Amino acid sequence: MPEDPFDTDGRYDLASLERDLPAAVTAELADYLAGRRRDTVEVAEEFAEATDDLARFVLSGGKRLRPTFAWWGWRAAGGLDEPGTVLRAVSALELIQGCALVHDDLIDDSATRRGEPTVHARWDRRHREARWTGDPTRFGAAVAILLGDISLAWADDMLHEAGLDPAAIARARPVWQAMRTEVLAGQFLDVRGHATSDSRPETALRISRYKTAAYTVERPLHLGAALAGADDATVAALRHYGRDLGIAFQLRDDLLGVFGDPAVTGKPAGDDLREGKLTLLVALTRAHPDRATAAVVERTLGDPDLGADAVAAAREALHTLGVVDDVEARITELTASALDAVRGADAPALAPPAPERLADLAVAATRRVR
Repeated sequence: MPEDPFDTDGRYDLASLERDLPAAVTAELADYLAGRRRDTVEVAEEFAEATDDLARFVLSGGKRLRPTFAWWGWRAAGGLDEPGTVLRAVSALELIQGCALVHDDLIDDSATRRGEPTVHARWDRRHREARWTGDPTRFGAAVAILLGDISLAWADDMLHEAGLDPAAIARARPVWQAMRTEVLAGQFLDVRGHATSDSRPETALRISRYKTAAYTVERPLHLGAALAGADDATVAALRHYGRDLGIAFQLRDDLLGVFGDPAVTGKPAGDDLREGKLTLLVALTRAHPDRATAAVVERTLGDPDLGADAVAAAREALHTLGVVDDVEARITELTASALDAVRGADAPALAPPAPERLADLAVAATRRVR
């Protein structure tokens, strides 16, 4: 059982809460989603059943990184008062994540997420099993779009209903707006990159910045700092840390998408190759002068029937080309730059224990196996 985060007066105890912040976020989400279910039942029982699927998806997995970074942005800027209100507000970031993942899986036509069928795949199967009329694939896609949309709408509602004072909401609003725009822009750039075959390394890094880094680390930190009324120097340092660490996080994700263990990642081996993702690994491969070895990787991209032998050959080719080492070196450099922004000689004084926790999070984000 997770530790009770409340003190004897029913208020949040910071030390207890921070010992298992992901569990506290999950509890906030469960409470909020239970309340929203009552709204959906009033519309239609069938709609409530659909949003139950979204709730299960949001609650069943994930590292709660975005609320965690937002929390430590708040604490780094001296946040102490009303922790329960802030926890509820930053937990809304998981609903942004829910929207992004449901839509991203649909765009990539991914069959699994966290070892389970993706939302569109599950509703496609329900349509087939019930023998409903129409195209089950289009139906699954339509439901995934709608559930992603409701997740985005509820994220806004959860933030604005958290009980923040008007001044804090006013400080948070431009950050929240920028984050939503950036994640959608990053998704658009990714889709466009595929359509135009733009596989330049700078394009891959720009997509990483906006599709993942901005809404995973940089803007959540910025949001938390804004809620605490941080000064410009603190915001700049946290955004520097967030930008570089967020890109390093995505580059680790790219490596796991090719080299990760399916039993740990919950996705098939080499799934990024199968989906033809234009990652930095692919961009560096396409720019490499050894065209014969690069062709081994190129032949795997976008092949939905890619087998284990082809995945193994592509992995070997990526190592031979040296692009795996290149990406690992970039992760190391970006992580060091991020840490320097919050712990270096020129870093602003952040409220303890935020610098230590940010250092721990940097390690967790870039040395993970899933």
